[in-house]
Amino acid sequence: MRFTKDHEWVSLEGDVATVGITAYAAEQLGDVVFVETPEAGKSVKAGDNMAVVESVKAASDVYAPISGQVVEGNPALGDAPETVNDQPEGLGWFAKIKIADKAEYEALMDRAAYEDFLQSL
Repeated sequence: MRFTKDHEWVSLEGDVATVGITAYAAEQLGDVVFVETPEAGKSVKAGDNMAVVESVKAASDVYAPISGQVVEGNPALGDAPETVNDQPEGLGWFAKIKIADKAEYEALMDRAAYEDFLQSL
């Protein structure tokens, strides 16, 4: 699993990456009440806005941590957005993306580097 400074996580299986927000991001948001995930077929570039998450505190954009084509948005979040809070780094994923360049994944922080980054906030 890899991480961004915008608090997204990426888990890679073959050439498909599963993307979500970190436990830290979910905690900062508070209770998630709405999630808009990307449509299958949408092309994204690293840094692009790809999803929206709304909580009782605020609405936030979720950025694509890698470039590629969305294979699937998580349909379960429409009916159960609280899954983002309950299992942010598991069933609360936002999208699956067929990656364009594995080097983008390799350039992201590993868990130890992300934990160090969180200590600096």
